[in-house]
Amino acid sequence: MPERNVVSWTAMLSGLADAGRIEDARRVFDEMPEKNVVSWNSMAAGLIRNGDLDEARVVFEQTPDKNVASWNAMIAGYIENDRNDEARVLFDEMKCRNVITWTSMISGYCREGSMEEAYCLFRKMPEKNVVSWTAMIGGFTWNSLFQEALLLFLEMILSGAKPNGETFISIIYACAGLGFPFLGKQLHAQLIVNSWKLDDYDCRLSRSLVRMYSVLGLMDYAHNIFEGDLSYCDDQSFNSMINGYVQSGQLERAQDLFDRVPIQNKIAWTCMVAGYLSAGQVLKACNLFNKMPDRDSIAWTSMIYGYVQNELIAEAISLFAEMMGHGVLPMNSTYAVLFGAIGSIAYLDQGRQLHGMQLKTIYEYDLILENSLISMYAKCGEIDDACRIFSNMTYWDKISWNTIIMGLSDHGRASESLKMYETMIEFGIYPDSVTFLGVLTACAHSGLVDKGWELFNTMVNDYALQPGLQHYISMINLLGRAGKVKDAEEFVLRLPIEPNHAIWGALIGVCGLSKTDTDVARRAAERLLELDPLNAPGHVALCNIYAANDRHTEETSLRKEMRLKGVRKVPGCSWILVQGRVHVFSPGDRSEPLVKDMLLEV
Repeated sequence: MPERNVVSWTAMLSGLADAGRIEDARRVFDEMPEKNVVSWNSMAAGLIRNGDLDEARVVFEQTPDKNVASWNAMIAGYIENDRNDEARVLFDEMKCRNVITWTSMISGYCREGSMEEAYCLFRKMPEKNVVSWTAMIGGFTWNSLFQEALLLFLEMILSGAKPNGETFISIIYACAGLGFPFLGKQLHAQLIVNSWKLDDYDCRLSRSLVRMYSVLGLMDYAHNIFEGDLSYCDDQSFNSMINGYVQSGQLERAQDLFDRVPIQNKIAWTCMVAGYLSAGQVLKACNLFNKMPDRDSIAWTSMIYGYVQNELIAEAISLFAEMMGHGVLPMNSTYAVLFGAIGSIAYLDQGRQLHGMQLKTIYEYDLILENSLISMYAKCGEIDDACRIFSNMTYWDKISWNTIIMGLSDHGRASESLKMYETMIEFGIYPDSVTFLGVLTACAHSGLVDKGWELFNTMVNDYALQPGLQHYISMINLLGRAGKVKDAEEFVLRLPIEPNHAIWGALIGVCGLSKTDTDVARRAAERLLELDPLNAPGHVALCNIYAANDRHTEETSLRKEMRLKGVRKVPGCSWILVQGRVHVFSPGDRSEPLVKDMLLEV
C-alpha cells in the first residue's frame, strides 16, 4: 500500500475487531500515528462487541471530541450487557441526545421489565420514529402488557406514524395474548391490503400469524397460512400448529402434523405427550414419551404432571424416581407439581422425603415452590410446618397469603386465620374471592356469626367482589352451625341468583331435628327434588324428616318411590395409602384382591 492514512488504519482495526482479534486491533490502534473520532469509536465498539465493557469505557473517556455515535455506542453496550444503571448515568450526562439514544434506553428498560421507566422516557421523547414506537409497543408485548401494547399501537396510527413489519409482529403477538380473534383478523386483512408478503422476506410475519391463529384456536386460518408457502414451515411454525391442534382437542391432526415434521424437536414431542395426557389417553402418552430421543427436565415434568392430572399419583412418584435415575435434574416446577399431588392424598412421609431432596437440589428461592410446600403441609395435617415455611419466606404474593389463611381455617384455627387476613391487608395486598372464602370458612368453623357477616359485607361493598357459590354455602354453614337455621333459609331466599341443588343441599346439611329445623329441611328438600328428582341426599333427608316427625306413611311411600326410580345414596367409604397408591373400600366391598388378608390385619 503506497500510503496509509487514518481511514485505512481505522478500516484495519475494525476488521480485526470484527474477526474477534481484539488484541491485534488494540495493537493497531496504539500504533496509529493519527486518530480521529471514528477511530476512537471503532476501538470502543470492538471492545464492546468482544465483551470488554470496562476497557471500552476507558477508551470512551479518552476519546477527544466525542460525538453522538460515541455516546450511543457506549450506552448501547451497557444495555446489551444488562447494565442499565451505568447506561442511564451516561444517558443523563449526554447533552445532545438523538432518537437512537432515547430508543436504546427505552429498549434497555423494556428488556429488564422496568416498564414504568421505559414508558416515562418514551413520553419525554422530543421526537419519535417508527423504531421508537415499535420498541415501546414490543416492550409492552414481551412483558405481557398486551392491552397497553394495543392502545399504544392505536395511538401510533393516529399520530400518522406508519408501522413496519416489526410493529405488526409485536401487535400480532399482543392480539394472541389478549385473545382477540376479531382484531387479529383485522390486522391480517390490513397486511394483505398492504401486500405484506413482499416485505416478509424472512417469513417472521407469517410465523407470527400462524402462532396467533393457533393460540386463538382458529386452526383453519392457521392451516391456510402454514400450507400456503412451505418455505417458512420451520420448527417454530410446526410447533405452533401442533400446539394449536392439541389445545383445540384435534389430536389426530396434531399427530399427523407431528409425523410430518422433518426433525421432531423436544417442544413438538413434549406438546404431543401433554396433549394425550390432557385428553386422558395415558397409554398413548406413555408410548410417545418412551420413544422420545432426548428427554429433558421439561419433558419429564410434563409427563409427571400428566400422571397427576389423571390421578395416577403412584405413577407420578415412580416416574420422578426414574427421572432422577437417568441423571436428569428436576426443576422447581417438577417439585411443585409433586408437592401438590402429595398434598391431595395427604402422603406426609413421601412429602417430607421429597422436601428433603428438594433442599439438596434446588438452591435458588422460588415463590411457586414455597407456596406449594405450604399447601402440601397444610393438606397433610402439618399446619405448624406450613406456618413455619410461610414465616421463613422472604416475599409473599396473594397465593401465599390465601394458602396459609385457608390452611389455618381448615384446621380450625380461626383466630390465626383472621389475624393472617388482617396482616395481609396491612401489607397492602388486596384480598380476592379465595381470601374471603378462607376467612368465611374460619368464621363458620368457630361460630363467629357477626365477624362472618362483616367480612361478607366487606367483600361485596368494599372490594366489589361478586360472591360465588362457595361463599354462599359458607354463609349457610356459618348461620346453620350457630343454630340460626331460619336465618340461613332467609339468606338463601334473598340470594341474587337462583339457588341450585348445592345451595339447597347445604341448607339441608345444617338442619337439626327441632321442629323449626325440620320444617326448613323439608322445604329445602322439596326444592332440591324439584331441581333434581333423582338426587339421593335430598330423598334421604326428606325420609329422615318424615321419620323424625312420625310421618311414617309418607316415609314409606318415599322410600318405595326411591326404589322404583333406582335412587340410592352413595355409601360412605374408607381409603388407605399403600406405596403411593390409594385403595378405597366401601361397606361389604370384596373387590380388593387381598381383602381377606387385610381384614385379618385390621
